[in-house]
Amino acid sequence: MAVISVRLNEAEERIVNILSEQLEQDKSSLIKFSLNEMYEDLIDRKLIDEFEKKENGMKFINAEEILKSLKK
Repeated sequence: MAVISVRLNEAEERIVNILSEQLEQDKSSLIKFSLNEMYEDLIDRKLIDEFEKKENGMKFINAEEILKSLKK
């Protein structure tokens, strides 16, 4: 198992302390959770990009267009 030392400035330390207290997690668990969330977001983004390339004829619409279509 690797051990990593992270240096935080005062503002970053304050944020970690607040999150640790509010989420009732120790700092190590909080940082591990954050890393896992970021990695999951990265994988999701790659899957979305691959899907969009594969479905190049598909038209995507934004939320405003969806809401307009519901009012009709």
